Amino acid sequence: MAERIIQNDQADHGIFPAAFPSTRLRRMRQHAWLRSIVAETVLSPADLIWPLFVHDHQANAPIAAMPGVERLSIEGVLRAVEEARQLGIPAVALFPVVEATHKSDDARHALDPQNLVCRTIRAIRESCGNSVGIICDVALDPYTSHGHDGLLVNGQILNDETVAVLARQAVVLAAAGCHVVAPSDMMDGRVAAIRRALDTALHQNVCILSYAAKYASSFYGPFRMALGSATSLGTADKKTYQMDSANSDEAIREVSLDLAEGADMVMVKPAIVSLDILYRIKQTFGVPTMAYQVSGEYSMIQAAAANGWIDGQKASLESLLVIKRAGADAILTYFAPEIARGLK
Repeated sequence: MAERIIQNDQADHGIFPAAFPSTRLRRMRQHAWLRSIVAETVLSPADLIWPLFVHDHQANAPIAAMPGVERLSIEGVLRAVEEARQLGIPAVALFPVVEATHKSDDARHALDPQNLVCRTIRAIRESCGNSVGIICDVALDPYTSHGHDGLLVNGQILNDETVAVLARQAVVLAAAGCHVVAPSDMMDGRVAAIRRALDTALHQNVCILSYAAKYASSFYGPFRMALGSATSLGTADKKTYQMDSANSDEAIREVSLDLAEGADMVMVKPAIVSLDILYRIKQTFGVPTMAYQVSGEYSMIQAAAANGWIDGQKASLESLLVIKRAGADAILTYFAPEIARGLK
């Protein structure tokens, strides 16, 4: 049918009319070099932040739910940080795997200057100085026996009491030498309390990256398994403090409040399933905006690739490119070293 139409058109006009069509967007897609020239979004290693799990053991240990990711010893973290430096990845984000003996209802070990994450921070600073940024999670879930991000009393997460502990935790992390504290707990008012505490302790140069729009997502499962908090949490959820995935306007309110309280940067989490939120935040506020490609998003790509259903390398690169296209200034991703090597 299409062939007859073409033949008829050629018969009527001899050739296609010059104006059919005058604009051909496909012209700009003909060659790889041409597509590169007109690309509107470019991904580089400088756009990536590498999340690292650190545990208090000598050997690295694979994480079954996150193929290709390991719990690292402190020495393993130092090797990863040096790799990040060589690849041009500007920062790492540390997440401690806390031994059960150090967990308690009040998360007191989070305030110990000799805890695992503080020792890791000091080791990185001694080894690398300021050449690679150190971002540290401010939340209590690695340290609580119940797996929640805050203090739990009679089935309720206490907001203000938790905020007081988080502010102290942030000061401990800053004193150890981290460059950025990243409250991920979603308690109300915690950014202002952390900023006051840091400034009072003369850590006014430590930045705050607020997990401002963090949803109560089902995509966090592998991360919780990696930290060992999944067992502690059990069948409980975090819906009374993390955001409802149904809400968009609420994310704008959260970001607005955190910026007013002193946040230097804001975070959207999860990334791939929150691209609309990421775009709205960047367009509305124009501030440094990060996105976290979370464990479940990472593991889905890895699982599909392992089954031969997708090209894992191409899919991971595409997933990060669209996160940046939506407005992310930097992306926390477990693909960071693999993608950076490919881009280099």
